[in-house]
Amino acid sequence: MDLIGMLDSPYVRRVAITAQMLGIDYVHRSLSVFRNYEEIRAINPLVKVPTLVCDDGEVLVDSTLIIDYLESVAPGGRSLMPADAKARRRVLQLTGIALMAMEKTVQHLYETRQRPQERQYQPWIERIDQQLAGALQMLADAVGDGERWLLGPEPTQADISIAVALRFTHEIRPDALQKDTFPGLHRYSERAEALPAFLACPFN
Repeated sequence: MDLIGMLDSPYVRRVAITAQMLGIDYVHRSLSVFRNYEEIRAINPLVKVPTLVCDDGEVLVDSTLIIDYLESVAPGGRSLMPADAKARRRVLQLTGIALMAMEKTVQHLYETRQRPQERQYQPWIERIDQQLAGALQMLADAVGDGERWLLGPEPTQADISIAVALRFTHEIRPDALQKDTFPGLHRYSERAEALPAFLACPFN
């Protein structure tokens, strides 16, 4: 299967790292929706990344849906989702918060760097920033001092998604994720980024 998209996208990167941790073989095609628009459009008319082209040619979009599919085909029954209902709910909750942090960082990026300044609406930017701050605080409360994974000795999908969101936010909005404000988040991010699956999928 082919994974389309660049690893500077947190959505592409969470899929790539998930595949690594589940032991799923894939080919990564680092294509940009800006520089390689027509090439991606020929594969997927939606021009959305991540795009996963399955071995039989079926095309999937949306990182969460792609990850759900990867879970279903992982060798040896591997999973990053707990079987226990309560633990699974917690993983879903925290993954959702991580996705919110990604989304608000992306929105801030587009509003402040892609839109001409005279067309920027400051109240909307302030709202985005408040939402991002809220998500980061919720994640900080969840990870504590950052010295352990969320639900046991092994990372879950929530751990992956949170760590990917933190690296992306750190790269795009370092002012929103300062180390003296969120020391636990920085420690947690550093631990995750040192894992082989993360090292195999560097932010770039």
